[in-house]
Amino acid sequence: MPVTNPYLDIPVFDDFAKVLDPSVYHELPDDWWVGTSDIVGSTKAIAAGRYKEVNMVGASIIAAATNAIGHSDFPFIFGGDGAAIACPPDKASAVRDALAATAIWAKEELGFDLRVALIRIDDIRQNGRNVRVARFLASKKLAYAVFSGRGISWAEDQMKLGHNLIAPAPSGTQPDLTGLSCRWSPVPAEDGCKILSLIMLPRDDLARFDLCATTLFGILEQDQRESNPIPESGPDFRLGWQSLRLEALATQGTEGSKFRAWLKALFISCVALFLFKTGRKLGDFDPVHYREQTKLNTDFRRFGDGIWLTLNCSASQISQIESLLSDAENNGDIWFGIKQQDEALMTCIVPDIATDSHLHFLDGADGGYTAAASICKAKMKKPAA
Repeated sequence: MPVTNPYLDIPVFDDFAKVLDPSVYHELPDDWWVGTSDIVGSTKAIAAGRYKEVNMVGASIIAAATNAIGHSDFPFIFGGDGAAIACPPDKASAVRDALAATAIWAKEELGFDLRVALIRIDDIRQNGRNVRVARFLASKKLAYAVFSGRGISWAEDQMKLGHNLIAPAPSGTQPDLTGLSCRWSPVPAEDGCKILSLIMLPRDDLARFDLCATTLFGILEQDQRESNPIPESGPDFRLGWQSLRLEALATQGTEGSKFRAWLKALFISCVALFLFKTGRKLGDFDPVHYREQTKLNTDFRRFGDGIWLTLNCSASQISQIESLLSDAENNGDIWFGIKQQDEALMTCIVPDIATDSHLHFLDGADGGYTAAASICKAKMKKPAA
């Protein structure tokens, strides 16, 4: 039967530099909806060392929407302390409920004020913005969305102004966050390198932004692995109590109680630790293949109305990048924010460990995208001031 999902009808591309090519993007229908989220006060939470919790809650609306829609074949993008998704009209009500449940869960279990909002794409277009989507093929089994048109960023700005907000669900409501986890160890920078969280946004002239981005990609290509922070063999696995706690909090709604959720998270993590350390297979699960696939399925490169990168860079690369971006910013071509760190963190959406469709969100372990975005926003406010 022909594919009827307009998102899946979009052809994929596997050269990340093509995110700058307008021809790869396609408009989503007017009657689709855009959901957005962000954590109020995330900068303070990160300053208090709550990086992993911020990332977990940031990715939670993607997990909630995946389970509400019934699959992961819809566009979304992770932004560190929040995320954005797009869904068809027949799923909008279920997604609205899922976002409301996630907001109250974040408040009651982790003390975060998670803002969530939903707006029709037609309304975005009526305000002079657009939502155009392309599909980047990260591996043979996984493609994820990249966005252009400035509609997603405009919807996020509207949410922060108090528009299109969804009220949290009643106290005690639990979202279905099945598949959301954070079991991998922090990913250290290689010797002599740093983990960069980099955000680069266009100003008025997109051609000048594209020229700067092309030069940036050239600097990253000096590294054979294009500055991917994940080791060739994949990340390491460890048994961490903070990860267990967050996974238990995320799954208690579907497991029936915190105690059952803790037991299941502990059991699965212990089995996984044994398999990853020994390399033994269990049924269809091959830990060596899974780790290698995790490297391929990690979104260290994103494009959402701008460039979002988590990179492993040498001192020489960092110097070249900072010089390039500073010159472009001084020329009025871009805005940018950079945060240097020693490690990166992973947050995962794993619908099924036996398939290769799992996706892993990467962010810096000392503020990451949230810190870089704060730097960027401060610069953007200065001319207005």
